[in-house]
Amino acid sequence: MQMSTKYGKVGRHKFHGDPKRFEELAYFVSSNYGGKVKKVADIGGGQGMLARILAKKYNFEVDVIDPRGWTLVGVTSRKEEYKAEMADYYDLIVGLHPDDALKEVILSALVRPVILIPCCNFLSEEKILGRDTLIEEVEKFYKKHGILFEKVVFDFEGPKNIGLVSRPSKLF
Repeated sequence: MQMSTKYGKVGRHKFHGDPKRFEELAYFVSSNYGGKVKKVADIGGGQGMLARILAKKYNFEVDVIDPRGWTLVGVTSRKEEYKAEMADYYDLIVGLHPDDALKEVILSALVRPVILIPCCNFLSEEKILGRDTLIEEVEKFYKKHGILFEKVVFDFEGPKNIGLVSRPSKLF
């Protein structure tokens, strides 16, 4: 498994990977969902930088759902594992590198719009899935269940910058 060796900072906070991803994804959410959704779940959101930007800059109500529970001061969080059944409470589910919650984020697309940018293969213990194969497996699931989606390459350093933006066919 390849992990990012890039480290970055947003203000005085350090992060693994490209810190630009938080601002880029927040802008994407605002541009595509502003005025349409209010309550956002940031799954596996770690420190909550994405949630902080979505809340403070774009006025979304955001909960970080992450069992590690190390969010920044002022970020609303739930220190628990995410389950797809929780999706009903939110208008939008965001999984920016959701780690162990990957399967549950994918299942959430059955009932809510989802932005999924996977980082690691937490989908299959039997198969080694690289980034492209992992995304193809999620696409197969979406197609099988009639979930509408598009593949998006986000403007931050890869290789973990390709996502699937979906919505259940019954929702709209």
